[in-house]
Amino acid sequence: MKKLSFLFLSLGIAMGATAQTAPCCHTDAVTEFAGLASREDFRMAHKDPLPYVYQGTAGESITFNTTDGNPAHGFLFKAKKTTDKYLFVYQEWYGLNDYIKKESEKFYNDLGGEVNVLALDMYDQKVATNREDAGKLMQGASRERLTAIMKGALTYAGTSAKIATVGWCFGGGLSLQSGLLNGAQNIGDIMYYGMPEKDVEKLKTLNAPVLGFFANKDKGITPQVVDEFEKNMKAAGKTLTVKRYDADHGFANPSNPIYNSEATKDAYTHAVAFLKKQFGL
Repeated sequence: MKKLSFLFLSLGIAMGATAQTAPCCHTDAVTEFAGLASREDFRMAHKDPLPYVYQGTAGESITFNTTDGNPAHGFLFKAKKTTDKYLFVYQEWYGLNDYIKKESEKFYNDLGGEVNVLALDMYDQKVATNREDAGKLMQGASRERLTAIMKGALTYAGTSAKIATVGWCFGGGLSLQSGLLNGAQNIGDIMYYGMPEKDVEKLKTLNAPVLGFFANKDKGITPQVVDEFEKNMKAAGKTLTVKRYDADHGFANPSNPIYNSEATKDAYTHAVAFLKKQFGL
C-alpha cells in the first residue's frame, strides 16, 4: 500500500492556460478504494470475468508520451471527422481488457462517431483475468505512473480539447480524478460505482457536472458513501446526478456473472444522453 499512500499528489499541477486547476485528487479516495482489495467480501463480490475476445475493427492501439518519459498505451476510436471532442474511458480493476474495448466502441457508435473515444491503459499492458490478480494490479499501481498517464492523455488530446470521462469500478474513481485534473477542459464525468472524491475543497475545482451510477448492494461503495458524496458535492456547489440500482458492485460489466442487464440498460441510456448534452451533439 506504500505505492498508493500519496497517490496523485501532483495531479494539481497546471496543464496550460486551458486546463488551469487547483490541486486535485484527494489521496484518501484512491487509496481507500485500492484498500478494498484486501477485504475478502469485496474480492468475492467480483466474479472472475467470462472469456471474451474483441473482434471490432474501428479502434486501434496507440502509444503516447507521458511526463515520466515512459510511453503509455491506449485504444483509440478516432472520430469520423476531425474534432476536439474526446471521451476518456477508464478501465475496471482488471485492466484494459477486450470488454473495455467493446464498451468503448459502443460509446463511439452511439455518439455517432463524432467523438474521439480513448480507452486508457492504466496498467501498462498488464491485464488480469481473475479477481486475485486484479486486486494485486490495483494495489500495486504506482501513484507517479497513474499521474503520468493521465497527464500524457491530456497532452495527447491537446489544449483545445473538450474532454468527458467515464469509468467503472477502480476506473469510476479515476474518471472523477481525471475530470479534476482536466480543469477547464473538463465537460463532464461519469462514474460507475467508483470511489468518490471526499475533499470538498477539491470538489470545488470541478468544471463540469458529474453523473454517478451506484449499487445499493455494493459492499465497497456503500449507500452511505454515496450519501456523503451527494452531501459533499452540494457543499462544493457542484452538480451531481445520482442513479441508484438494486444491484451489486459491477452490475454493468457484461463479463460479470452478476451482470444486471436491466440496470445496465437504464444507466447506459442516461450516460449517452448526458454525453450528448455535454458534447452538444
